[in-house]
Amino acid sequence: MVGLDDRTRDLIQRRVLKRVKDIPSLPQFVIETLKKLDDPKSSASDVGDILSKDEGLVLRVLKLANSAYYGLSRRITSISEAIALLGFKTVKSIVMAASVYKFMDGAFTGYSLDRGELWRHAQVVASTSHYLSEKLKAGDPEEAFVGGLMHDIGKIVLNDYVRFGYSIILRLVEEDGVSFCDAEQQVLGFDHAHVGALIMEQWNLPEAYSYITHYHHSPWKLPPEGAEFQKALDIVHVCNIMCLMLGIGMGADGMQYTISTDSLDRLGITDRTEQIMAEFVDIISEMEDGLKEN
Repeated sequence: MVGLDDRTRDLIQRRVLKRVKDIPSLPQFVIETLKKLDDPKSSASDVGDILSKDEGLVLRVLKLANSAYYGLSRRITSISEAIALLGFKTVKSIVMAASVYKFMDGAFTGYSLDRGELWRHAQVVASTSHYLSEKLKAGDPEEAFVGGLMHDIGKIVLNDYVRFGYSIILRLVEEDGVSFCDAEQQVLGFDHAHVGALIMEQWNLPEAYSYITHYHHSPWKLPPEGAEFQKALDIVHVCNIMCLMLGIGMGADGMQYTISTDSLDRLGITDRTEQIMAEFVDIISEMEDGLKEN
């Protein structure tokens, strides 16, 4: 099998694990906010009190609450009222997006991703996952959103090692016909999906995100203990591949994956993929128009 020698591979695995452990925890403010959002006894006012410590998050929540999507005839200026309107799950998605931005907005040359491309891909997969989950009434749309946001976060750690072993990884993909993830695993001992799951555990996030991140390229490998997350996983898997097909976040590995026909079957969209991709084009266009306005 093509690969690095055992000593080098072992060294890389130990360094990858150390890098995961060295990733900063989510800020205490974020952890407290997430706990408050998960507490059934919390009120919108309770969450608003904590959220008010971050002006940027307050502005994001108020902007969404006042968007045309909610069609209100008056302007909302109270953070607690905005939280009550949006719901705790939507606010949680906003908090998570703001928290991971700083990790994903850089350039990741190991994957041939220019500055901001990994973050753009994460946002698009998250938004399309939310849309498809709602459209199909499959799983929890907010869970799908956060899962879509997090799915490629392992690339922030594995980037340097992929760059180091890229020629070998590419040879496995082109000559042996394996997926990019499998090639990462064979050469480095880890793939970016597995490393992403380790980061989810490091951050002590709900296990749904560990499963979605770990198996987003291989939903057929989801173990029985994670079966309750199958729909969310299928959603993120399908949206990720479709977004890559549309050229969002292509990078070095972009077209080295295949879409699972089982996922399409479970979601009931085997004969509707072209229609859904056309809908995704509209979603992406709206997102990009919104970014231009900011």
